Amino acid sequence: LLMTAGALAVAPALPAVAAPRTHTIIIDKMKFSPAPSGVRVGDTMAWVNRDLFRHTATARNQAFDVDIQPGATGTSVMRTAGTLAYYCRFHPAMTGQIVVAA
Repeated sequence: LLMTAGALAVAPALPAVAAPRTHTIIIDKMKFSPAPSGVRVGDTMAWVNRDLFRHTATARNQAFDVDIQPGATGTSVMRTAGTLAYYCRFHPAMTGQIVVAA
């Protein structure tokens, strides 16, 4: 029993895992606001549509596809690390990218 307690005393501590966070991108005047920094796999993106038109936030690699009605908010969980380019399917000139860390 003493040996077990001693072994536990020298065991390394596990690193803390950050809790998932929610980040927001505003859609206004036919543009996506700049993507926030510090996005990690498991975090949620909230897409807030302040326009009078329906929009999407669609990843070019199919990682997410959110349909957002005027005045509404849509969400997606970031499940893929890397630089994710996205656009609006209804307005292809609307583009952006998010950097998602592992």
